[in-house]
Order: sequence, then C-alpha cells, then structure tokens
Amino acid sequence: MSLNATDQRIAWPVGALLMSQVSVNLGAAFAKHLFPVIGPEGMTALRTSLAACLLLASWRPWRHFKVGRAHALPMLAYGAALGLMNLLIYQAFARIPIGIAVAIEVTGPLAVVLFNSRRLQDLLWLGLTCVGLWMLLPLHTSSSLDPIGVACAAGAAACWALYIMAGQHVAGTFGGGAVAWGMAIAALLTLPVGLAHAGSVQWSPTLLVTGLAVAVLSSAVPYSLEMVALRRLPARVVGMLFSAAPAMAALMAALVLGEALTALQWAAMGCIIAASAGSALSARGAAPAA
Repeated sequence: MSLNATDQRIAWPVGALLMSQVSVNLGAAFAKHLFPVIGPEGMTALRTSLAACLLLASWRPWRHFKVGRAHALPMLAYGAALGLMNLLIYQAFARIPIGIAVAIEVTGPLAVVLFNSRRLQDLLWLGLTCVGLWMLLPLHTSSSLDPIGVACAAGAAACWALYIMAGQHVAGTFGGGAVAWGMAIAALLTLPVGLAHAGSVQWSPTLLVTGLAVAVLSSAVPYSLEMVALRRLPARVVGMLFSAAPAMAALMAALVLGEALTALQWAAMGCIIAASAGSALSARGAAPAA
C-alpha cells in the first residue's frame, strides 16, 4: 500500500527523528569503548571539541554575529549546561548501564514540562516517573547500581533542564548558530578537564578518528536530523518520540556493548518512558516545535 502525500510528509520527519535517536545512542555506545583508554573526561573533551569544529564549520555563526552584552550571560549558561551535561552523562555511562543512565537523564526535560503545567492529569505522569526512579533504587535487587553513576545521571538531568531553559533565551537571538556557539563554550570548559585526566594521548591519530566518528554520530548527524523533524512535527509528537530515548539507548548498548538489564530495570524504564510519552501526548496545542 502506497503512502498518500500527507502520510509521506509525516513519515519523513518521524523517520528522521527516530534515526537521530539511533545515531546519538550508537555514538554513546562507541564512546564507552574508549573509556578504558582516555576515561569519560577525555572522551567528553574529544567529543565536544570535534563537534564544536564540525558545527562551527557547518553553521558559520560569526557571519551574523550582532549580539549585545545582555545576551552573553544566557549563552554562557547555555554552553556551560551543555558541557556539564556531556561530562556528567559520560561519567554515568562509565558506572551504570547506558539505558538506565538515559532513563534518569530524560527526567530533566520531563521536569521542565511538569513544573510548568497546572493540570491535575500531569500528577499521573509525575507519579509514574517517581515509581520508575524508585524501582531503580538498590532496595529491590541484589544487583545494585553505582550511587555515583546514578548521581551523575541525575546531575545530567538537571543540566538538560537548564539547557532547555537557557536555550529558549538564546534561540531567538542566535538562531541555528546557538548550537554551534554553545558547543564551542562546552568544548572550552571540558577540554582542560579532559587534558588533566587523559593528557595528550586523546589527540593520537587513532583516537582522533574514533572520536570524530563519535562526534558525527552523537552531534552532527542527530542535530541535523532533528532540525528536519522539529520544523515539521507538532511538539507533542516530538516529545513522544523523544520519550523512547531510554529504550533506544538500552538497545544500542546491548548490541554494541552487550549490556543487559534486569526485568525490574526494564519495568522502571517503562514507567519513565510512559510518563514522558503521556506528558507529550497530553500537552496542549499541535503547533510545530520551535
């Protein structure tokens, strides 16, 4: 059965958004392979530095750089949140399964939605999130999670929330170049940390090639695909598709790294995914996401 014109217009951005999820989580799984060599700090510095170069070369934001001092602080907050989010989530990946780390991390944008809502039904999504997080606590199984890894994932969630709020301030001023400038600031913040832990070994030719692949998979490709989707899909549909991130992360980690989750951990992730999807579907309005 062939798709009609309307179905085709929807199918392409939905497919682009799903492919962006595959790409970013595949990049995370490959990045974890380098942790024994340069550590999560070195991998963060390598990824943000190469991604900044790719995004700056792609967007060339300096061509339209007419910004006053009043916009400097929001952009610094945006870039700092992006850099710290990358650093913390890689620290979490090093200690706990990637799927669980992402499940905890997505509570950041979910919290932004819930805290700005005044509807009683959103209490259901908040309750589901709390149940999912409670199920991940080391009270119900002998295979407990590393508490530092959980704390790092929670910190990444907070940074993601800040990234969203700061991004709302800079998007109108900087446009698409906001991502490029933000990643450049993130690279400047994470590079000294990476050099302190990994030294110059992270700039070896082999690691540079692998790091470039991670930067493309985790930043350049998904950001480009998301641009296609965000301009053509309602915000609630985008939120629903993003809610599948923990399951996609767990799948990529299982295929690349052989990471396995317990039935209880899958159930916990299911609660968080359901809360994210429910919050997105029940959101008011059907205007395309900005």
